[in-house]
Amino acid sequence: MANGSEMVAPLAAVSGFLRQQHGVFIDGEWRPGRGAERLDVFDPATGDVITTVVNANAQDVDDAAQSAHRAFENGAWTGLPAAERERRLLKFADLVEQNAEELAQLETLNQGKSINISRFVDVGGAPAYMRYIAGLTTKITGETFDVSIGAIPGARFNASTRREPVGVVAAIAPWNFPLMIGLWKIMPALAAGCTVVLKPSEVTPLTSVRLMDLAKEAGLPAGVLNLVTGDGRTGKALVDHPLVSKITFTGSTATGKAIARSAADRMLRTSLELGGKNPAIFLADAPIEQAVQGAVMGGFFNNGQVCAASSRLFVARSIYEPFTKALAQAVEGMSIGPGLDPAAQINPVASAGHRQKILDHVQRARQDGARILTGGDSPDRPGYYVRPAVVVDAAADFAISRQEVFGPLVTVTPFDSEDEAVRLANDTDMGLAASVWTNDLKKTMDIVPRIKAGTVWVNCHNLVDPNMPFGGFKESGVGRDFGVRSLEAYTEVKSVCIAY
Repeated sequence: MANGSEMVAPLAAVSGFLRQQHGVFIDGEWRPGRGAERLDVFDPATGDVITTVVNANAQDVDDAAQSAHRAFENGAWTGLPAAERERRLLKFADLVEQNAEELAQLETLNQGKSINISRFVDVGGAPAYMRYIAGLTTKITGETFDVSIGAIPGARFNASTRREPVGVVAAIAPWNFPLMIGLWKIMPALAAGCTVVLKPSEVTPLTSVRLMDLAKEAGLPAGVLNLVTGDGRTGKALVDHPLVSKITFTGSTATGKAIARSAADRMLRTSLELGGKNPAIFLADAPIEQAVQGAVMGGFFNNGQVCAASSRLFVARSIYEPFTKALAQAVEGMSIGPGLDPAAQINPVASAGHRQKILDHVQRARQDGARILTGGDSPDRPGYYVRPAVVVDAAADFAISRQEVFGPLVTVTPFDSEDEAVRLANDTDMGLAASVWTNDLKKTMDIVPRIKAGTVWVNCHNLVDPNMPFGGFKESGVGRDFGVRSLEAYTEVKSVCIAY
């Protein structure tokens, strides 16, 4: 434990949940999987198995998709008044808030992250987002148009558009923020009037499992929200299912590309929030202390397992040496421990496989000629820990400079001019997010439009809001989450023309 702090003791409800034999949630009820195969679920802090879940097969996926399709076609959800759907989604948000500590503990036990992050970010931020999206349920509108159609002499026309729900949505959530990003997907789909099949990562399924009971308690009709747990085969069966009309996916760029190829064969609608190799630019006037704090928060939040993490730091040469020294000292001083220890600043990464991937990145960086100033190894203790690493002398063509590590590791590179900084920042196939650190307003206004990224923060990083669109340029994805127009991705536009 860090600094003698006290570990959080799991609630009785959490311990009881872990003892259950979890199934798949289809047509408003829990069922055993069609097959016998189950997947172990691990506690990253110890490496111990804490429960198991169904590894859903193609028949389970078909059952879930059929259930969602029936619920969509029979109007179980869209047939309700919009205000009633809004009310039930608001009740769903209330229940998440009322069960916040249970959900936060499950998130930490399953994902490994700090209980502070689970409490204040994942679960703490969820109800506000859910209520924001629920409020949009009653705000879906079309438009009216003046038209000049000459096909029928003397005829008059009324032309308008309707926004209609796209149908069954396959929602595939990642393992880094499973509850929060899962809700980012299912809430706008439900608010738009769609029905959903949610497939969480096989690594972190537990909070998604718990959400199903809360959704049912909130009054979501049978079939409107379904859950299948399982590995990549389950996900592929869901993506390929003929009743799916829309796919929303957050995860790696490679998997997102594979989903896009499959979707293209049926012209499926897709929303893809993918990887990032995100730059942070520290200009010469950035105060060192503030800059280092920003670099630590941007690069090591949730152990760097954030798609928007600032993993590439570009620092004005005049402050490069003191910045790098202060950053290495700050990182070396970060306490390491399990997520249930509130004082631990670095926690285990999500899985043994991911830990090895990070260590392999560090080893290759060394082989390529980069220097590891601190960290980058695995401490001798149970669990999936990686010491946070600061890497320097990493050329732009090194793998460590171009590939997403998704762990507690940053590279630090000097620059001699703002033009060079922008060029280095944009030298990536991805474009999810970036940040600029300066108190010079003129330079801020000059640099921000030149950065090719979906979000550019100034003097902050990793901050999102339900009202601020979030998504990427280039290979970082297609579409945007959040904002008043986020429901449009779950609807089709229908033009209506009436002659009279």
